[in-house]
Amino acid sequence: MGRAHRVRPARVMDMGDLESWGFEEGDEIAPGRHALRLLGGGYRYEAYLAWEDEMLAVVVAKILRPDRVDDRSALDGMRFEATTLSVLQHPVLLRCFDAVLDGPRPHLVLEFLEGPRLSTLLRRYGPLALEQAIPLATQLASALHYMERRGIVHLDVKPRNIIMGGPPRLIDLSVARSAAEASALDRPVGTDAYMAPEQCEPGRRGAPGPASDVWGLGVTVHEAIAGSLPFPEPSDGERFAQLDREPEPLPEPMPPALAELLRACLQPDPAARPSAREVAEALEPLVAALPTRPIIGRLRPRSRRG
Repeated sequence: MGRAHRVRPARVMDMGDLESWGFEEGDEIAPGRHALRLLGGGYRYEAYLAWEDEMLAVVVAKILRPDRVDDRSALDGMRFEATTLSVLQHPVLLRCFDAVLDGPRPHLVLEFLEGPRLSTLLRRYGPLALEQAIPLATQLASALHYMERRGIVHLDVKPRNIIMGGPPRLIDLSVARSAAEASALDRPVGTDAYMAPEQCEPGRRGAPGPASDVWGLGVTVHEAIAGSLPFPEPSDGERFAQLDREPEPLPEPMPPALAELLRACLQPDPAARPSAREVAEALEPLVAALPTRPIIGRLRPRSRRG
């Protein structure tokens, strides 16, 4: 790895109102862990491609920004994410290899996933073919069902949080909550265009929970198929105006069962939406009818003759 073993003190640089560590290739994040390049970041975190000496492998280091190191809420969020990822072992969810929650640079060491985000594919190449979108929906529903069984709500299902590999992977549990914590939310949490009504207005329109992730799945799959959101993207003046609108129709031709299922996922009443398991089961016949059937459905026992 050459320069990946050089140790250099991190620099703090201003990025608008956010602070960055400003790591360059070879800078030490922690002993035996060196930055390669910046991948991106959010309000609280930066993500760096990094080299891990112990594993002799490339990983992702998700690091609290310098001005968030002493932020108790940010630290608690990182601790919850690390704990949650340690118990969520599913083919469609990413893995966490280490968590450093004390010291000058609290960070997680996450699996590096090769492949573009779904949001990037849609922006560059347009909608997915049904042969891609239907298996994708099935795999995401399986991950959401698994999370529900373990009492976790993602709260931010969207194309930007899906890496299109084999299989696709649902990432970023930065705003995830336990089901109990999600149901007690008193403020909007998530990304506006993908938030269920009960996420937008907790309490007045219901409590956020697993059904909120089904809504996010419905919006995401609609966008993947149509190339546009089912509701107009909210402007600054109408943040949650989509709550009282009908979703845009899907392009034709469209299997009626798929259109009906996505419409059910976008019911304003969370109790009227199917569960993630019901979504996956409803998609099974559509997967089986594809010209090339991917191996993602359950095996059906064959009847014995004679």
